Amino acid sequence: MNDDTSGHIFQIGFSDGGVPKLAVQQAEIDALGVKGDRHNHPEVHGGPKAALCVYALERIVSLQAEGHPVFPGALGENLIITGIDWSLVTPGARLRLGQEVLLEVTQYTSPCKTIMPYFTDGDYGRISQNLHPGWSRVYTRVLQPGVIRTGDRVTLEG
Repeated sequence: MNDDTSGHIFQIGFSDGGVPKLAVQQAEIDALGVKGDRHNHPEVHGGPKAALCVYALERIVSLQAEGHPVFPGALGENLIITGIDWSLVTPGARLRLGQEVLLEVTQYTSPCKTIMPYFTDGDYGRISQNLHPGWSRVYTRVLQPGVIRTGDRVTLEG
């Protein structure tokens, strides 16, 4: 595998609703995402086509370098990965997590006002795919459930 198509899980995020998502060392992934994870607005977030919100650690670090007070989990990410070229993580791409879990990217996420405090001047549009292509988080569906752990290998499959 190319260096830009493999990496690892930096953080798994979980909450009882809302942001930030708090780090857990391992999680069971089912058709609806991290088992037990909740959303404050399930009519907008979650469901089989948006089971997991995934983002790159490298993007978070770059946002911090721009002066945004963002940190891992602040943007509602269930999964923060590192080591994979984020520009390759597009709708239709598949991510293999560890030995068991397989995800498929379904769409770019639309940022909402609940993450406004984590951006300088409330500019949460900074991670809008429409305004800043390549900076959006992504939603995924779960093709194969299983257990994942922080540090597990992540491989981009296409």
